[in-house]
Amino acid sequence: MTTEALRYEDGKLVLLDVRRLPLEEVELVCRDYLQVAEAIRTLAVRGAPAIGIAAAYGVVLGVKNALINNTYNEQTFERIISTLAATRPTAVNLFWALDRMKTSRCSCSSTGLVQRLEAEARAIHAEDIAMNRLMGAYGAELLSDGDSVLTHCNAGALATGGFGTALGVIRAAVEQGKRIHVYADETRPLLQGARLTTYELLNDHIPVTLICDNMAGSLMRQGRIQKVIVGSDRTVANGDVCNKIGTYQVAIMAKYHNIPFYAALPATTLDLAIESGDRIPIEERDPAEVKGYGDCIWAPEPVKVYNPSFDVTPAELVTAIITDRGIARPPYKESLKKLLER
Repeated sequence: MTTEALRYEDGKLVLLDVRRLPLEEVELVCRDYLQVAEAIRTLAVRGAPAIGIAAAYGVVLGVKNALINNTYNEQTFERIISTLAATRPTAVNLFWALDRMKTSRCSCSSTGLVQRLEAEARAIHAEDIAMNRLMGAYGAELLSDGDSVLTHCNAGALATGGFGTALGVIRAAVEQGKRIHVYADETRPLLQGARLTTYELLNDHIPVTLICDNMAGSLMRQGRIQKVIVGSDRTVANGDVCNKIGTYQVAIMAKYHNIPFYAALPATTLDLAIESGDRIPIEERDPAEVKGYGDCIWAPEPVKVYNPSFDVTPAELVTAIITDRGIARPPYKESLKKLLER
């Protein structure tokens, strides 16, 4: 049974708080958009598709509570949208989902507004799961029986509406009967690979080995990795892929060792309005995330820290981009545009 990151029930958004995994499985119940915004900002829910879905449900909760309290108006709606939009700057799915909620609201009168917004949020959620399944089917064809696959960060069910992007490709290959072994980078500084990717794969009984981020090159040199698959928080018109910090160096090592490097992402993560990755806003997070984890601090308090959450992998390092509409290959300016026109 694939892990479920979030669900909407009884007028509440229920999140599996990924900050507590794998030690505790704790659900976080959000009853208002401010709680949703805080959950996104503090990474209780993370991963580009999951952030977008959570934000959509956050709009529902915000409008519903404003109507109950007789405070709903145009300014209230814009405040809800702007608050959710300000939580994380890099993942384009967040803004895509909020735009859909704004469009849905514009096509509906005040009567039945909450029901219409709720239906749209549920549709966004369901569509994401369907897209993950489709990209899994496309991407599984790129994996061979017996492959060992390296992945970086967590691009599974915990980062999406369900099934996953990079891990969705792996799950689909396993469902086809292929024997796949996964090497999971720990993914500093918040250890999403160590905490979340291994948690998901162990739950699904998919063989996984955890490695430190600085071990990947050595394993490639030994011939122990045949493919690399990562997710993406934003992929732009020229095929540059923005993903968790550390992805770029993995792509460089894969290129050197002639290992295919794939990015798996739904069409909602494509941002063809941006020409190259140089223009993607990169989120910088709290220095404390690098100085330690939880109650364990390993760096001197006065030390300066640089903590970008993402980096950009140039298109020339990307073998193919796996989407729910098919597989794009270079030149990406042409192939990605054709995919979106389908």
